Amino acid sequence: MNINVPPPGLQIDFFFLLQQIKTTNLQDALKKTVRKMDITLIDMELAKLVPKNHLALLASYGLRGELVFAVPCILKQDPLLLGYYRLLLGFSKKAFYTADFGCSSFKKMEEQGALSTANEARLEQLCKALIQSACFLLDGVNQKISASNLHDLTLLTLGAQLRGSQNTKKGEAGIITVFNLIRDIVYSSTINLNNKQIELVNAANRRVLIEFSPDPDIIIREEMPNGIFRNIIAIEVKGGEDFSNVHNRIGEAEKSHQKARLAGYVECWTIINVDRINLGTARKESPSTNQFFKLSDLISRNGNEYNDFSSRIIALTGIR
Repeated sequence: MNINVPPPGLQIDFFFLLQQIKTTNLQDALKKTVRKMDITLIDMELAKLVPKNHLALLASYGLRGELVFAVPCILKQDPLLLGYYRLLLGFSKKAFYTADFGCSSFKKMEEQGALSTANEARLEQLCKALIQSACFLLDGVNQKISASNLHDLTLLTLGAQLRGSQNTKKGEAGIITVFNLIRDIVYSSTINLNNKQIELVNAANRRVLIEFSPDPDIIIREEMPNGIFRNIIAIEVKGGEDFSNVHNRIGEAEKSHQKARLAGYVECWTIINVDRINLGTARKESPSTNQFFKLSDLISRNGNEYNDFSSRIIALTGIR
């Protein structure tokens, strides 16, 4: 077999993203902010909020407390730095900014650098929770700590975050690709079209809508004479190319299709972007899926798979 190592496109993207994040969410950004501040104010808040033994532990390694512990004055000065403390503690955005953590309202601090009046009033409460978690981190590590290995911890979380972000982009691109394929198949019957919805009239003179949807990704519905919609097709598009994670994605599709079944959808389709998948195994993992299609077969706009996909769209929407 030939050895074929592809170009590291994802790693190149990570490199440039890392240069941006250094200025907002990593140690360099924290140090830059602290240099502008009154250090006595930081020390007063650290002394007030952080257990003395944990501050002493950091001091014994020659480290300042704010490298590990968030205090209100720093987050007021630069709300973006909430991202630094989240990364240090190893929490993804998806997990951290949830009702379970009670941190949903603080998301704009990290993403937009915005601190609302309501969030400012809760800032000390947020810092206390972050400090408590950081104390567990120090107790769990229980060995020599350095600024370098604290930085490494943030990068470990960041790497997973960037990979997840890139996978999300691939997933969104896959959904748009499938939507555009369907648009071209039904184009001759289309009466209205925008970037979110295709409206067409079928042979029975009924209105059919093809739409983006949060869950599933694309839905096709037919309006009946009484004004109620008949749910025809629910489509889940899994655009990730990582073979090792494909079975998790099929599991996600199954959950979506189970909801679609309860909503009355006649057909549930799953489109995947991994060519090596064993479709027999996939059908066992998602029994609610009526049809599996490979994205590469559809993109080619040729061959049996594409023709089957196109024929089913035409038949189920009822267009001429």
